[in-house]
Amino acid sequence: MRTFLLAFICTLSLSYSPAQQSETGTNPFFTEYTTPFKTPPFQLIKFEHYMPAFMKGMEVQKKEIDAIVNDPEAPTFQNTIEAVERSGALLDKVNAVFGSLRGANTTDELQKIANEVTPLLSKHRDDINLNERLFQRVKRVYEQRKTARLHAEQLRLLENSYRDFVRGGANLSGARKERFRKINEEMSMLRLKFDENLLKETNNFKLVVDRKEDLAGLPQSAVDGAAEAAKRAKMGGTWIFTVQKPSMLPFLQYAENRALREKLFKGYIMRGDQGNQYDNKEIIAKIAALRVERARILGYKTHADFVLELNMAKNPKAVYDFLNKVWKPALKIAKLERDEMQAMVRSEGKDFKLEAWDWWYYAEKIRKAKYDLDENELRPYFLLDRVRQGAFDVAGKLYGIDFVERKDIPTYSDEVTVFEVKRKDGSHVGILYTDYFPRAGKRAGAWCSSYRRQERVGDTFVTPLMYNVGNFSRPAGDRPALLSLEEAGTLFHEFGHALHGLLSNITYRGLSVPRDFVELPSQIMEEWAFEPEVLKSYARHYKTGEVIPPSLIDKIQKSGKFNQGFATVEYLAASFLDMDWHTLNDLKVVDANAFEKKSLDKLGLIPEIVSRYRSPFFAHVFSGGYSSGYYSYIWAEVLVQDAFEAFKEKGLFDQATATSFRKNILERGGSEDAMKMYERFRGKRPTIEPLLKKRGLM
Repeated sequence: MRTFLLAFICTLSLSYSPAQQSETGTNPFFTEYTTPFKTPPFQLIKFEHYMPAFMKGMEVQKKEIDAIVNDPEAPTFQNTIEAVERSGALLDKVNAVFGSLRGANTTDELQKIANEVTPLLSKHRDDINLNERLFQRVKRVYEQRKTARLHAEQLRLLENSYRDFVRGGANLSGARKERFRKINEEMSMLRLKFDENLLKETNNFKLVVDRKEDLAGLPQSAVDGAAEAAKRAKMGGTWIFTVQKPSMLPFLQYAENRALREKLFKGYIMRGDQGNQYDNKEIIAKIAALRVERARILGYKTHADFVLELNMAKNPKAVYDFLNKVWKPALKIAKLERDEMQAMVRSEGKDFKLEAWDWWYYAEKIRKAKYDLDENELRPYFLLDRVRQGAFDVAGKLYGIDFVERKDIPTYSDEVTVFEVKRKDGSHVGILYTDYFPRAGKRAGAWCSSYRRQERVGDTFVTPLMYNVGNFSRPAGDRPALLSLEEAGTLFHEFGHALHGLLSNITYRGLSVPRDFVELPSQIMEEWAFEPEVLKSYARHYKTGEVIPPSLIDKIQKSGKFNQGFATVEYLAASFLDMDWHTLNDLKVVDANAFEKKSLDKLGLIPEIVSRYRSPFFAHVFSGGYSSGYYSYIWAEVLVQDAFEAFKEKGLFDQATATSFRKNILERGGSEDAMKMYERFRGKRPTIEPLLKKRGLM
């Protein structure tokens, strides 16, 4: 069954009239787009179009479902399973645009619409999942699957559809069904409120520096960026630093003023935990309790058990066992890193104890001392446009595709760039939008999604419209957008997700990929980003055009395992925290901070490291789609390190290996078991040792 994009939808008290709803000629959602490749006509879509389109979309899908239910013919794959899969096209069309803007370019008006439409969409989804007559038709087709002569993809869709109806409450009755509905509605509103609070908290914090001496140690690029931020805030003559990472991290790495580092760091980690109107602690505790209750109603012990049966991991024990294998060596290395930094503090004649807000500062000093590597020495070689072109060139060499900028395709912001993706013979593959800079209406982080996913409808091959969104370093002063190594890796990462969508070659877009497998195509792209052969192709000085010198490449390679204890521990701490929240089996609402402290203390997390995401701003798991799944990044990294070895063995751009990866991984979506697809590509199951070796944890 088609997945509803409720993770993107949120909540208004907005009025609309039936007249608006019927004005099909003026609402761009109600007609076929006439733009190139039927891309969204952002220039025509207005605030007042959304609610009528949402209402019409739900109305149309309800009629489509009623037609399936009332079909006098006996249920078949085509008239039931496929018909449900194809239903809701208008609603999906609206959801895709609204969800994109809600994440990347939101406004108060969009937030209001989200508040009105969220409970309506929750009810609409449940009306379908809990439709008894519809489920009986699905069940009948499912029971006849062995004699139905279905091809593999049809059988996979049938099995997934039946499973999704059961997981959506189809077997519930009476009071349990009604309670299930209430839980879904309440959780959808809580997730929305969580996101709204986090955006407000992120935007509200500003470290205003009004004395030039407090900028000591900062690179000029960071100073220029802060001055630009102050100008935008009409506070010229000062410097503004925010908790967006392109602003925050350089300050934590280089600012000599320790008190200001502490202030900025605490501004970041205390988001959603300040006892104000944007506090998220009660919200997350309620979400966790409701997830326990819903899991129990469906017959699962915990929410994690409910989620993980669809993943490669299958159950909580497998996740905990895996995380613990990495945690012990990572924590050991992190403690050695801490001790080395503490020794440097003493060597400078200072007697304070290293704290979490000191870690980036002293890590940067040690990197400089050990490897003679300063990140600011690297930035001039990582011009954003060239990094993006580097990613495009890798894809071209691997998969035979080109990216051609299109200026005739509408966008929602002048900071968005659009590319048509073509095969070498000039035939069309899809569209990619890129949107890379922070702004007040954009949530933090980086992500990939789509306005239209690839599928086949009859004889028509529907091409995908993908987008990448990031929050990278803006141009500042007379400098263009120059990326850090981390930002360059993130650009390649999200581009890997986009390739997964662009190169998809399946019939049913509802065949989703397991959460702990979906990060394989993204993370493997990061491996190419810093290979010397690839670096030489795109890393050029933004002023002189000089190719990055071998000496700098050598430093990047040698420092690859630097600070990996810290990076692994802060990530794993968040992964354990996610699992602990979602293996709760108590219905009562817990004290969020006390729960978090107990979880991290149990691990033995050292105080100098804070979990990458504290609970009150852990959007991946409390408003996004990663609940019980944040472990997926490092789970997938096991696959990545093993898979990339295949390329290293045969050559970075070996065509046979690239074709196998494309055919067995990128094109297949969730059309079959993930491990079977991986084994078909690699010829064996992966092991954890390459991961530990890559991170320097062996």
